[in-house]
Amino acid sequence: MTLKTEDLSPIQLQDYLQYAIAPRPICFASTIDADGNINLSPFSFFNMFSTKPPICIFSPARRVRDNTTKHTLENVLQVKECVINIVNYDMVQQMSLASTEYPKGINEFEKAGFTMVKSDMVGPPRVAEAPVQFECVVNDVIALGENHGAGNLILAEIKLIHINEDVLDQDGKIDQKKLDLVARLGGDWYCRVTESNLFKVAKPLAKLGIGVDALPKSVRLSKVLTGNDLGMLGNVEFLPNEEDIDLVSRLPEVKEILDATIGDATNRERELHELAKQLLKEGNIELALKIVLL
Repeated sequence: MTLKTEDLSPIQLQDYLQYAIAPRPICFASTIDADGNINLSPFSFFNMFSTKPPICIFSPARRVRDNTTKHTLENVLQVKECVINIVNYDMVQQMSLASTEYPKGINEFEKAGFTMVKSDMVGPPRVAEAPVQFECVVNDVIALGENHGAGNLILAEIKLIHINEDVLDQDGKIDQKKLDLVARLGGDWYCRVTESNLFKVAKPLAKLGIGVDALPKSVRLSKVLTGNDLGMLGNVEFLPNEEDIDLVSRLPEVKEILDATIGDATNRERELHELAKQLLKEGNIELALKIVLL
C-alpha cells in the first residue's frame, strides 16, 4: 500500500505516523504561566538533539480535532522554562492521567497524584517520582504551521540533571536495566524496556567493517542467515585466512556436519549456517564467520 499524505485527513495521517514511528520516548513536561499556574503534561514527540549544548526538543502539536493549542505551549511562550521528567513503568498510569485536558489553572500534579519538588534553577517544579529530571531553559519555540496537528518545536536546553540513585550502577552511571523505561507507540499502545528485552549491538566506530558485500555470495544469499546475522558478519575488520578456516573444520561439532553431509552440498551449507547462526546468537562472531566460509 502506498499513500499520499496530501490525500489523508489529519486523523488518518496521525494514526499511520504514530504507529509506524515508534517507540517514542516520553517528555513529561512541567511548566508554569506568567501567573505561576502549574501545568504537567506528557508529549511523545520528543528526543535529544545535541550534547554540547545539551538540547532536547519536544513538540506540543496543535490538536487534530479542533486546531487548538495546549497549555504547555502557551506557558513556555510566557515563561521560557520547563522540567522534562523521564517516565518509567511505575508512573505510566499516573502520567497518562495527567494528559487529561483539564481546564487551565488545574494542577495536574494534584490530579494525577504526583509529588511536586521545588526546582533549583527554574520555576516549574519537578516530579519526585521520575527517575531522571532535567531542569531546562527554553531557547526557542518554532511553529511548524497553523493547521490541525501542526507541531511546535520547543528547544529546551538542559541546565541541571537530577538522577535517582536507585537507577545508578556502582560507577555512578545510569544502569539501563534499572530504569524500567516506557515508550509511546500508536493509539493506546506503550512498550516497556525491561532487562529481558534489552540487547546490545556493537558500534562500528573504532574499526572499518568489511561490509556484507565482501561476504561470499553463498553467505549473502543464505536461506538460514538473516539480515541481522549478515550485519554482524559484515562488521568484522577482515576475512580470516585459509589456514584459520581449515582449523575450524577439525572442531567436533563442525567435523560431525562435514562427515554426515559428504556429497550433499545443500544440506552441508544449511547445517553449517545453522551452527553459525547459533554462534552469532551467543556473540561468537569470529567463529561463526569461519564456519560459513568453509
